This record gives sequence, structure tokens and C-alpha cells, in this order.
Amino acid sequence: MATLHDLAQRIDRLLLRHEELERTNKLLLEQVAQLSGDRDSLKSRLAAARARIDALLERLPADDKESP
Repeated sequence: MATLHDLAQRIDRLLLRHEELERTNKLLLEQVAQLSGDRDSLKSRLAAARARIDALLERLPADDKESP
């Protein structure tokens, strides 16, 4: 059977592990926020690029379907 000292040591280890997990979780949340911002920026840039391509396509002459 575990002694009081053994239990106290296990509790200390659990508390340390909990703190480590909290720090890791905080770092991961920060990474998610950063990556979400990067993703949103890339989506915006993609939409702008598509709009520019669509505008260029509109300027191209229409194909003549009657010519061979």
C-alpha cells in the first residue's frame, strides 16, 4: 500500500504534468491562431488573384465558333 509520502510525490508529479500540459495547450492555441490568420490571408490573396484572372479573361476576344 502506498504511503502518504508516495502519494504526495505522485500528486506533485501530476501537478507538474498538468502545468506542462497547460503550457503546451497555450502554445498550440497560439499556433492555431497564427495559422488561422495565415490561412485567412492566403484565402484573401487567392480571391484577389482569381478576380484579376477573371478580369483578364473578360478582356480576351471571344472565340469565333464559325471559323474552322
